[in-house]
Amino acid sequence: MARAESFQRIYERACRRKGGEAAVASLLPEVADAQTLKATGDDRYLSLMTRRVFQAGFAWRVIEQKWPGFEAAFRQFDPEHCAALDATAIEALARDARIVRNKQKITSVPRNARFVLDVAEREGSMGAWLAAWPVEDIIGLWRELRRRGHRLGGMSACIFLRMAGKDTFQLTGDVIALLIANEIVTRAPSTRAELAACQSQFNAWADESGRPLAEISRVCALSVGDHHLRADEPPPPFLLDPD
Repeated sequence: MARAESFQRIYERACRRKGGEAAVASLLPEVADAQTLKATGDDRYLSLMTRRVFQAGFAWRVIEQKWPGFEAAFRQFDPEHCAALDATAIEALARDARIVRNKQKITSVPRNARFVLDVAEREGSMGAWLAAWPVEDIIGLWRELRRRGHRLGGMSACIFLRMAGKDTFQLTGDVIALLIANEIVTRAPSTRAELAACQSQFNAWADESGRPLAEISRVCALSVGDHHLRADEPPPPFLLDPD
C-alpha cells in the first residue's frame, strides 16, 4: 500500500481550487464541543434524527419548509410523547397535511424516541452519550446508530451526527475518490475492514493537522471536486497531483 499524501498537501490543493485559505475556511462545518452536545436536549436530538430520516430521498427544501409543522405535529419531539405514539396516532399523522405524509418514515419517530429514551436512561442523556464517544472510533458510533436507531443506516448516521455538531467525517463521492486515489480503499467502503481503514487514515490526518474530522473531511472533498455524490454512487475519476 502506498503511503497516503499529507493533509497539508490536500489542504494546499483545496485552497488552490477554491480561491485561497479564507474561501476554504468559509466552507468548513461547525463542530460542537462536549459541553454543547451535553446541553442539547433529547427532544432536539430526536428532532434532528427525524429531520434526517425525512430528508433521505426527498427534496431537503420541502422538509425545511414544512419543519415548523413537524415540530407542532410531534409536540416538539418530546421523547415520552413520541415513544407512546400508537397505530391510531400513526394513522392520524399519515393524514396530517402539516408534515410529509410518508407512513414508513413516520413510524421511525416512536422507534427512535424509544432509542433516545433508552440511551438517556443508561447514559444520562443522548447528548452525554454522543459527547463521550471517542471520535477516533466514529465509525463505531455510526454502527450503533444503525443498530439501535431506525432508518439511520448508510449515510444517515454520519449526516445526523454532522447536523448535531458531533465531529465526524463523511464518505461523500469526492472523499471516497481521494481515499481510492491514496489506495486506502479500492471502492466505496462498506465492510468493517474498509471503514476501519478510512477511520485510521482520518485519525492520521487529524494527528498531523490538529483539525477535527469534520474539517478534514470537507477539505478532502474540496480538494477533489464539487460532485457531492452519495457514498453509494460511483466516485468520480481522480488523479493525485504529480510530485
